[in-house]
Amino acid sequence: MSKRQFKAESKKLLDLMVNSIYTNKDIFLRELISNANDALDKLYYESLTNKKLKVDKKKLKIKLDIDKDKRLFTIEDNGIGMDKDELAENLGTIAKSGSLAFKEALNEKDKVNIIGQFGVGFYSSFMVADKVIVESKKAGDEDAYKWVSEGADGYEITKSNKDSIGTKITLHIKEKTKDDDFDKYLEEFKIKGLVKKYSDYVSYPITIYTYDDDKKEKKESEAINSMVPLWKKNKKKIKEEDYNNFYQEKFFDYVKPLKVIHTKAEGLVSYDALLFIPSNPPFDFYTKEYKKGLELYSNGVLIMDKCEDLLPDYLNFVKGVVDSPDLSLNISREILQQSKQLKLIAKNIEKKILKELTDMLENEREKYEEFFKTFGVNIKYGVYDNYGAKKEDLKDLIIFYSSKEKKKVTLKEYVSKMDKDDDTIYYACGETVDKIDMMPQVEALKEKKKEVLYLTDYVDEFVLKMLDKYDDKKFVNISSNDFDLSSEEEKETLKKKNDDAKDMFDLMKKELGTEVSQIRFTNKLKKHPLCLTSEGNITVEMQKVINAMPTDEHIDAKLVLEINEDHPIAKKIEDLYKTDKETLKKYTKILYDEARLIEGLPVENPTELSNLVCEFLSK
Repeated sequence: MSKRQFKAESKKLLDLMVNSIYTNKDIFLRELISNANDALDKLYYESLTNKKLKVDKKKLKIKLDIDKDKRLFTIEDNGIGMDKDELAENLGTIAKSGSLAFKEALNEKDKVNIIGQFGVGFYSSFMVADKVIVESKKAGDEDAYKWVSEGADGYEITKSNKDSIGTKITLHIKEKTKDDDFDKYLEEFKIKGLVKKYSDYVSYPITIYTYDDDKKEKKESEAINSMVPLWKKNKKKIKEEDYNNFYQEKFFDYVKPLKVIHTKAEGLVSYDALLFIPSNPPFDFYTKEYKKGLELYSNGVLIMDKCEDLLPDYLNFVKGVVDSPDLSLNISREILQQSKQLKLIAKNIEKKILKELTDMLENEREKYEEFFKTFGVNIKYGVYDNYGAKKEDLKDLIIFYSSKEKKKVTLKEYVSKMDKDDDTIYYACGETVDKIDMMPQVEALKEKKKEVLYLTDYVDEFVLKMLDKYDDKKFVNISSNDFDLSSEEEKETLKKKNDDAKDMFDLMKKELGTEVSQIRFTNKLKKHPLCLTSEGNITVEMQKVINAMPTDEHIDAKLVLEINEDHPIAKKIEDLYKTDKETLKKYTKILYDEARLIEGLPVENPTELSNLVCEFLSK
C-alpha cells in the first residue's frame, strides 16, 4: 500500500511537537494511557446495549512492556479497538484546535508547555519515538489492521495478524542525544513513576511486564495504579499537592487552582464532586469556542465530557468532575439533561460553590479579592442575568472600591458605616479608580465625609440598577440628576437663579441643538467649573457601554450641562449674554466639549474645539 500523507496542519503541529524546546516529553505516556482508558470505557459502555459484546469488566486493563535491547515501549489495551477507516481518520488527522495558533502567538519569553497545557493525544508519541506502530482490532470485527508512521512524512495502513480485540501501540524510542535522554523511557522505574504521577486515577488496572528475580522470564505485574479516582478518596488522606497535580494534569493548567472544593452528598441524590476555581481564566475563556461544564460520571463511567447543565452561566469558570451512581447509563443525553437528579445535583453544587466563596470572603479576604479581580465580572453578570433571579444570593459577594476605605468593600460593609438617617448609597462610574477620583462630584462628596463606590467594570451600573436597593438604601449615581445634597433653602435659591437665567440657557441650548436636554447652574461642584449629568434611566456610563456593543442599537442619555454657580465662568457667561451673544455661543461649544472630555465621552468635532480654544487664547 502506498504511503498516505498527513494533512498540512497536522504535519506542522507534528513538527512543532517534536522540535519545540518547551514541550514536556513525559506527557506522552499520560496521553496514551488516557486514550487506552477511553477505549476501555467505550467497550464497556457499548456492551451495556449491545448484547453481542460479552465483556467482563474485571478483565479490562492496560498493559505496558519494555524491551530495552530493541528500544521498544508497548502499551496495549483490550478496549473497543479501531477498524481501518477509524485508523485513517483518528491517526491521519490532528483535529483543529486553538493550541497551535496560541503557541505561535506567544513571545519567546513565554515559555509555555503546549503539550502539557492543551494535550494532543496520540501524536505526543512522536516526541519520544522515531517510529510508531499501531495494531488494532475493533470489537465485533474479523479483521485487524496495522498503522505505521515514522513522523511527518506520512503513514501506511495494512492488515495485521492481531487476534484479540483492542489496540497495541509500539514505540521505537529515539536514541539518546546530548539534549535529551530518551533512554529513561526504557527504564521500568521511570515508567512506573510517570504512571503514578499522571494516571493514578485511571479506573482500570495498569500493569507492566517485568523480569523475575533471575532476569530470565517476564511476568505481568499487579496493577501499578490505585484505580480509585481522587474524588472517591477520603479527603483526610489527600494532600494539597494531590489536588493540585490532579487539577493541573486533568484541566491542562500550569498554575495551581485558587480554591479546591471536594464535596460528597447522600440523600435524594448521591454524588461525589471535586471542583476547582482556577487562579487564572482558561486560555480560551473569552472566545466563542469556550464551553462551560463539569465532567459527569456515573459509577466511574464517563457520561459527558462537559455537562453544561451542572453549572449556571455565571459560574462557567469552575472546573471539576461530578460522579453519581443515581444516573442511569441507559438513558440518552437529552433525557439525562432534563432529569430531576441532574437538576438537583446542579442546584446543590451551585449552593456549595457560593458557600465556599462566602467563606473565602469572610475568612480569606486577600484570596477572595484575588478571585474577584479575575472572575468578579462573572458574579456581577449573575446578578442581572435571568431578570435578577439570583441577585439575593449574590449581592453580598460583590465588592467595589471605596473612596473612604481606599480598598474594596462589600455593600454590607458600606451600609454598616452609614449614619442612621442616611438612605443613599453613592456611586460613580469611570474607566479607572484614578479617573473617577478626579470627578468634580466626587470632591463634593468627600468634603461632606460621604463614601462613594467607584464602579470601573462595564457591568457595574447595570448590576446596581438590577439590585435597585440594598437594605432599603437606594443607589444614586452622583453623575445623575438624582444626586443632590443641598438643603431645601439652597435648592430654592438655586431654582430662582436658574429661572432668572432661563433665557440665557435657552440661547445656549439652541446652539447645542439636541446634544443636551438642559443647561443649568449647580451648587455641587465646589471649585470645578462644570460637569455633565443625566436624566432618566440611561446614564452617561450606560450610554458608553451599550453603544460600544457590536450591535446596531444606539442610545443616547439625556445629558444635562451643569455650570458651577460660584465659579468665575458663571459670571463670564452672564456678562457675555448681556454684551456679546455670538461669543457666548462659541463659549457654549467649548464648555460642552470640555464637559464631554471630563466624562470620557468623545468630542464630535475636535478640530472645531481646537480652533475655538486657539481663537480665545490668541486674543
